Amino acid sequence: MKNYYYELTYPLTWQPITVKQVLQRLLIPRKWCHYLRIERNVQVNHAYRSFNQLVQPGDQISLLLTHVDSHQQAYPASGRLPKVLYEDQDILVIDKPARQKTHPNLFETNTALNDCATYLQHPPFIVHRLDMLTQGCLLVAKNPAVVPILVRELARKELQRFYLAEVDVNQPLPDQGVINLPIGQDPTDQRKRMVRQDGLSATTNFKVKTRLTEQHRAILKLNLETGRTHQIRVHLASQGWPIIGDPLYNKQAKTGEQLGLTAYALIFRQPFAFRHQLVVRTKKNPR
Repeated sequence: MKNYYYELTYPLTWQPITVKQVLQRLLIPRKWCHYLRIERNVQVNHAYRSFNQLVQPGDQISLLLTHVDSHQQAYPASGRLPKVLYEDQDILVIDKPARQKTHPNLFETNTALNDCATYLQHPPFIVHRLDMLTQGCLLVAKNPAVVPILVRELARKELQRFYLAEVDVNQPLPDQGVINLPIGQDPTDQRKRMVRQDGLSATTNFKVKTRLTEQHRAILKLNLETGRTHQIRVHLASQGWPIIGDPLYNKQAKTGEQLGLTAYALIFRQPFAFRHQLVVRTKKNPR
């Protein structure tokens, strides 16, 4: 089990708060907080400080994490390199191509995470997924220490995902709106999902970016409040705006046509940092 060490400075403009509150703001898991306390591995200005003591503006905070484990599978290297959009000591954001899986099933070695393993020279750690047919920004963790923090950001909607979709406009399309419909398994096709009352809650926000009136199409900007399988594809198709090239949910899709969906931006808070918000974008068009 590897140790992870972080140093950070408490912001000069913030009010004093306790050590415990600092760890809460950093989204440190409760289990790790327990070990930081009993092993005295949280220090302020190079000395242990108990959880109920105050941290002052400008104080230097150090954390030594000694009980970080992960049960994720090891992803073997593919021999191919991903297109890297952003990288720091903990995080890698790549531009996943369309028609590539995010992670492998048994014995597969040609997925995005296999490519990341080639680049990093060690297995990456999964944070979120993109559908195989969707291209764009995919965030992976370089070590297990940041995984639970990023997962918490995702749950708290601090990690936001933004998409561009080119759609066929078969029904009236307002300039913006919210689709809030539950999604569940399609009983007639195991590959598909559908809107159904007994499904999981799902919320998609959309705004028209461009109207392609002559082609009866439009380009939409979307962001997700939930992360259900095929969520954007199912929600848009349910409203009469299926994504072009969608072989499952668009009856007008042509054979071999690329799915017009791009994960074009991610916004998230850098782990083990105070309010350091990162924005990562891909310059690809939605097709």
